[in-house]
Amino acid sequence: MEKTQIKAEIQAGTTALGIEFGSTNIKAVLVASDYSVIATGSHGWENQLENGIWTYSLDAIWSGLQDAYSNLSGQIKDQYGLTLTKIGSLGIAAMMHGYMPFKADGELLVPFRTWRNALTEEAALQLTHLFNFNIPERWSIAHLYQAVLNQESHVKDIDYITTLSGYVHWMLSGEKVLGIGDASGMFPIDSLSHDYDQDMLDKFNGLKSVQQYHWTLPEILPTIKLAGETAGQLTAAGAKLLDVSGNLQAGAVMAPPEGDAGTGMVATNSVKQRTGNVSAGTSVFAMIVLEKALSKLHTSIDMVTTPDGSAVAMVHANNSSSDINAWAALFNEFANKIGVTLSPNELYGTLFNSVLQADPDTSGLLAYGYYSGENITGMSEGRPVLARMPNSEFTIGNLMRTNLYSAFGALKIGLDILKAENVATDSIVAQGGIFKTPLVGQKMLAAAMESPVTVMKTASEGGPWGMAILAEFAASESGLTLADFLEQKVFMDQERSTVAPDARDVAGFNNFMVRYKAGLPIEAHAVATLKY
Repeated sequence: MEKTQIKAEIQAGTTALGIEFGSTNIKAVLVASDYSVIATGSHGWENQLENGIWTYSLDAIWSGLQDAYSNLSGQIKDQYGLTLTKIGSLGIAAMMHGYMPFKADGELLVPFRTWRNALTEEAALQLTHLFNFNIPERWSIAHLYQAVLNQESHVKDIDYITTLSGYVHWMLSGEKVLGIGDASGMFPIDSLSHDYDQDMLDKFNGLKSVQQYHWTLPEILPTIKLAGETAGQLTAAGAKLLDVSGNLQAGAVMAPPEGDAGTGMVATNSVKQRTGNVSAGTSVFAMIVLEKALSKLHTSIDMVTTPDGSAVAMVHANNSSSDINAWAALFNEFANKIGVTLSPNELYGTLFNSVLQADPDTSGLLAYGYYSGENITGMSEGRPVLARMPNSEFTIGNLMRTNLYSAFGALKIGLDILKAENVATDSIVAQGGIFKTPLVGQKMLAAAMESPVTVMKTASEGGPWGMAILAEFAASESGLTLADFLEQKVFMDQERSTVAPDARDVAGFNNFMVRYKAGLPIEAHAVATLKY
């Protein structure tokens, strides 16, 4: 779009803003009517381990959001000479799952418990048995029920529970709602009614340990909204929360808040049956939109939904790129010590491209980039571990290939379950920062999936761009389904590249996975013996 057209849309307030709270970055993306990116803003943040709980403070949530928005509005001022005062539509997305319980007066009862906490094993197992439906440890209902089992004093005072995206949306709009994709990570969804599963609600409310409280689940869970529905408007108070300069006006149409799984599906045009996508960052997940139900319950497979309510099989691993970033930081520190300054693109580009000359089986190196527990492999906590044979070729290429293989290691275990279930896909699209360096991450994922992998031009924008598209969809009144809206309007001319799996990479990855599974006792022993 021409600069004059972009300026006209900014002045008219017809743009769409998507904001996503990722694990290490809060990112805002403003898009024009042709879905191109006008401006971005970001704020780096990290979760804190406080009293054994991974959390982000409310102050960190709001200061981070405000900084990301300020960076975006500043970019608009610099590039277009305009002050951002009006936005046509707005959507909030965030890491799925976790636990944010509130009193009737809006006070947060306990610090935000993120998806990263692996403290709900007892509750998750009991609920999985009760529902005959897999309830992962990170789901909101597992956190709530674990608090019940632990007889935590705050439970009696609960008036409302929600996710991070639901909380921010509530504060900006006054609406206690949640997009169905994010809601499907709180409690199981009935795919026919597009609401919480009533039979499972009844079973939960019938538990004696729950009946002592004044609330029932329908009373404290967010109201579900589908993609394309409006979910309130940005209020005057919300506008002041978002834009501390006071320039932003109220009135933007707000889309249903979504989880990062849903925005990943949108950003990769993967909401139709037989489509799939992989999103890789601090955590990694693969999602396949199903044609039919799986034959049986699998505790390594989560059942969630697309933002418009279709059933999705999701393989979620808690750990992916954190150790890659740690090694990159180490090499960058060395470069600085010898007087060399590297840009992020130079640093990661050099490290990733070294993988292309590495041994396909990494010369016997083994790594677990576990910074937190990993349910797929049964680890309650994380300990980053690197092991190698005395005769392994310890090169940068082999090290980085090992780290990339490891980033997809736990995911691969779940993918093999779906392969055994004969789950079919017509396309796999990948997105996330790990694919920003051309070809390398894509080749490693193709080896893991033994399937062609496509990366789109928007891959590095990822979820925030996907949320902006959902915001535009909510305001469009197009009459189209989400799948048709994406296919006919958003992705018609999208640039993309597809990489087929290399037989040598596939063989090398499979050899690595033999070591990965055999070496899990090493990681377990590290968890048991290396204490905080």
